[in-house]
Amino acid sequence: MTLAAYALIGATIVGSSFVSGIFGMAGGMILLGVLLTLYDVATAMVLFSIIQFAANGWRAVMWRAHVRWPIFWWYAGGALAAFGAMRLVAFIPDKATVYLALGAMPFLVELLPKNARPNIEWRGMPFLAGLITTVVQLLSGVGGLFLDMFFQKSMIDRKTTVATKAVSQTFSHVLRATYFASFAGAAQIDPWWALAPAFLLSIAGTSLAVAVLERMTDHGFRAWTRWIILAIGVVYLARGTALVIGG
Repeated sequence: MTLAAYALIGATIVGSSFVSGIFGMAGGMILLGVLLTLYDVATAMVLFSIIQFAANGWRAVMWRAHVRWPIFWWYAGGALAAFGAMRLVAFIPDKATVYLALGAMPFLVELLPKNARPNIEWRGMPFLAGLITTVVQLLSGVGGLFLDMFFQKSMIDRKTTVATKAVSQTFSHVLRATYFASFAGAAQIDPWWALAPAFLLSIAGTSLAVAVLERMTDHGFRAWTRWIILAIGVVYLARGTALVIGG
C-alpha cells in the first residue's frame, strides 16, 4: 500500500462517514466502492465492516435518545436467522457481482410501487427487514438502502430514522465482518494498526454531520437521500459492467 492509497482511504472514510451521518446511508456505498479497488472482496468486506462499525456505532451513541429499541430487537432476530442460513451456503461474491448489486439496488427499490413498499412500524416488518437486509448485505456489501425502504412509509422523523438505522446497521456490520472473516484465509488485513486512525477518522466525519442534520428538514432529508443514492448507483453499474466485459 502506497502513501497515496492510505490518503485516499482516509479521505474516503471522512467523507463517507459525513454523508452517512446525514442520510444514514450512501456513505457506505462510497467507502465500499473505493475499498474494492484496493482489496479483494473478502478483505474489503471485513475492513469495510470494521470501519462502518465505528461510524454507525458512534452515530447510534450520539442519537441514542431517538432509537426505537423494539424495532432493533426484532431486526436483530431476523438478521441472525439470515446469517445462519447464509453461512451454511458459504458464498463469497466476486467484485463484478458486488458492484452490479450495489448499482442495481437503488433502481430496483425505485421500481417497487410506493403502495407496495413495507412500513417498519407494521407487525413483523422489523424481523423481515433484518432477514432480507442481512442477505442483501452479505451479497452486495451494503444493505442500508434496502433497509431505508422500510422507513419511507413510516411516520418516524429523520432523527429517529437515522438513530434506529444506525444501531441496526452497527449490529449488521458485526455479522458481515464475522461472516467474511470466518472463511479461512479469505480476508487479509495488513497492517492492523491502520484500523485505529480509521476509527478516529470515521468518528470525526460522523460528528461533523450532526450540525447539518439538525438544520435539514424531513422533506429535504428524503429528497437528497434519493438523488445521491441513484447517482452512486449509476457509477457502480458502469464499474460492474466494465469488470464483466473486461473479464
